[in-house]
Amino acid sequence: MFKRRSIVLAVTSIVSSSILSMGAFALDNNSANISGETQSTLNDQQSVAVTIYNGDLALVKDTRKVQLKTGLNTLALRDVSARISPETALLRSINAPDSLTLLEQNFDFDLLTPEKILEKYVGKTVGLVKVHPTTGAETVEQATVLSANHGVVLKVGNRIETGVSTNRIVYDDVPANLRDRPTLVTQFNNKGVSDQTVELSYLTGGLAWKADYVAELNDKENQLDLSGWVTLTNTSGTTYRNAKLQLVAGDVNRVQQSPRAMAVQMRKNDMMMAEAAAPMAEESLLEYHLYSLDRPTTINDNQTKQVALLSASNVPVKKELVLTGADYYYQGQYGEIGSKLKVGVFVEFENKETSKLGMPLPKGILRVYKKDSKGNAQFVGEDNIDHTPKNEKVRLKLGEAFDVTADKKQTDFKVLPKPSKTNQLYESAFELTLKNAKKEKVIVTIQEPISGDWKIISESHPHIKANSRLAEWKIEVPAEGKATLTYRAQVKY
Repeated sequence: MFKRRSIVLAVTSIVSSSILSMGAFALDNNSANISGETQSTLNDQQSVAVTIYNGDLALVKDTRKVQLKTGLNTLALRDVSARISPETALLRSINAPDSLTLLEQNFDFDLLTPEKILEKYVGKTVGLVKVHPTTGAETVEQATVLSANHGVVLKVGNRIETGVSTNRIVYDDVPANLRDRPTLVTQFNNKGVSDQTVELSYLTGGLAWKADYVAELNDKENQLDLSGWVTLTNTSGTTYRNAKLQLVAGDVNRVQQSPRAMAVQMRKNDMMMAEAAAPMAEESLLEYHLYSLDRPTTINDNQTKQVALLSASNVPVKKELVLTGADYYYQGQYGEIGSKLKVGVFVEFENKETSKLGMPLPKGILRVYKKDSKGNAQFVGEDNIDHTPKNEKVRLKLGEAFDVTADKKQTDFKVLPKPSKTNQLYESAFELTLKNAKKEKVIVTIQEPISGDWKIISESHPHIKANSRLAEWKIEVPAEGKATLTYRAQVKY
């Protein structure tokens, strides 16, 4: 009734959530082959290079050794990315350049699963294997698959059966248009030798990277040790064995796909694995930066792994306490502006060789730790850093100070006579009291953004005009004490 080369699947009753979840295939290795097709698997792979960009984009160069015939060939390249952009695929011969003339290529992503094979057999005849509950004897009946949509519906003789729970379905073969893994099928003419080394290059989604940094402050909070890690995530549907890995940092322009096309490609499944490695080498690439791992690494499918990016010790760092105001209260009467205002905690270091760095830093999250009195490293804050070139500063906000607070009030406000028909002139006076509960003195930077044409006409401490919209004071607050800043500003709008 059925061919000896058959496929036997067990069927569960919960078909809607996992059709044939107990399925077990029993077929020989050639059953999925298509007649006249030459298949190439990872066993033919000579090397693979992966360049990963920011924004879910990667360039794969897959080199394989294949046996071709003279004339027309159909080559099925298995184990390519399931999220390949087929229109970017390029196949070329390395040892016999110009010997291949590409005619067409097809990306087959309709994969062989219990669900898919059942769908393909709708309207066709299968075998329904039933097991006697006491004797264990098996009997086979012919059945027609009427539906595989949210459940199995079979016509067995003159009856209809659903919810098959303890039986198995036997298929006579694998449908020709199903593949057991993502496959790029290329058709071309070969006018060269039969032994060929070919390179398939393509762009794909499903490969992403980001930089993560860990810094540890010393006791005096004037130096830090910095480590950088690259976190790789592979959800592309295939594994890249012993890959030459390169990463591009920078914002590469890409044409946006339609929302529907992008939705087809979205899949996420992250796992975690860390791998120690030597720091990566860096070089310029157009207006971007290229980081290269000096050894091959395997990037498994559905895996997140880490490789070392950089390491630096005793990097000079400056800590700063900053209280930032607002510009709205310079043109109105407000009285009390705030009590126990939060003072931000910032650290800053320079990305230059004299600071033990000097390597362009990819954007990412930098997490900062400091050891407590018992020598245990404690997390004290994190912040995002953007792509940071050499010799630029890195500034991080770690959080808000606990022991340093501020109270602020407006002590005077008046509207002055108009200096012109189109302008209004205001004068405001402020008092800002800083309180320090620490056992050591602190210096607080007060930043006041002021819009319009402004000037400070009186003040208890000297300010600097940091820019056209910012006045800045540095106030020393004694240990377990307080300090008061008063100033008066005129603003013309």
